[in-house]
Amino acid sequence: MFENHTLALFGGIITFLVLASLVGWQLDRRAGPQGNAAIDNLNARIRAWWVMVALMGGAFLLGKAGVIALFAFASFAALREFLTLTPTRRADHRTLFAMFFVVLPIQYYLIWIEWYGLYSIFIPVYVFLLLPILIALRGDTAKFMTRVAEMQWGVMIAIFCLSHVPALLTLDIPGFEGRKLLLIAFLVIVVQMSDVLQYVWGKLFGRHKVAPKLSPSKTWEGLVGGVASATLLGAGLWWITPFSFWQAGLVALVITLMGFFGGLVMSAIKRDRGVKDWGHLIEGHGGMLDRLDSVVFAAPIFFHVVRYWWTV
Repeated sequence: MFENHTLALFGGIITFLVLASLVGWQLDRRAGPQGNAAIDNLNARIRAWWVMVALMGGAFLLGKAGVIALFAFASFAALREFLTLTPTRRADHRTLFAMFFVVLPIQYYLIWIEWYGLYSIFIPVYVFLLLPILIALRGDTAKFMTRVAEMQWGVMIAIFCLSHVPALLTLDIPGFEGRKLLLIAFLVIVVQMSDVLQYVWGKLFGRHKVAPKLSPSKTWEGLVGGVASATLLGAGLWWITPFSFWQAGLVALVITLMGFFGGLVMSAIKRDRGVKDWGHLIEGHGGMLDRLDSVVFAAPIFFHVVRYWWTV
């Protein structure tokens, strides 16, 4: 059953990408030699989606190890982007090393061995207390509170929140054995498509800005249309989840709203730093955090909703 559902899901995604690629190719032909910036950006995004779907498909083929490795890499790249925009001092170097090469591997190892009692509190309790201790021991008190807070934010966003995606594999859901990879697919597809649909609805009908100083492209029309469309999409994907049709729709509504607010918060941080994108890792999408800002906020909520309501 898992294989049939997975093949059907990825078959649908591939079909969608093929159609999108054909549309992009046709639009590019019509634009002529002079080209069109919007069409070029669209085609860059489609190429990036091909790469991301290929990576996710490869991780699925490798199972639990592949998924954990993929999101551990994503956490590493996201943390690097976050800290690149965060001013640090020489006294912080050992703490930064610990974040990348101690905290991150431990968090994902705890998920690998499925130790929920520790991976759920390791960063928000122990690392939260450890980071200021390490910085204080170096004796540099210049902007101490700012440095500590920014590093703690980086660890929470890039490692703790994102690690809740592979943590879905540790849940014990009656009647859903061997199919938990599909929960990850549901989360990523619904949240990412919500972003895309909000953009489309906003371009078509957007008039009223949600927060013009933070994200000029986000409109109320785009928000309502995108969230409603993604909620229907989530309800339509109930067959790959342990949810009923209505439960899948309700869960999709929750995670799409959290995804929207996640994008808004991360946009506020970028505006504070005076940058448009977190990085340039993904052509057409900016950095890793630009692509995962919605997932980062949605993943912990989705994980705990499923854990509290659907596990034994």
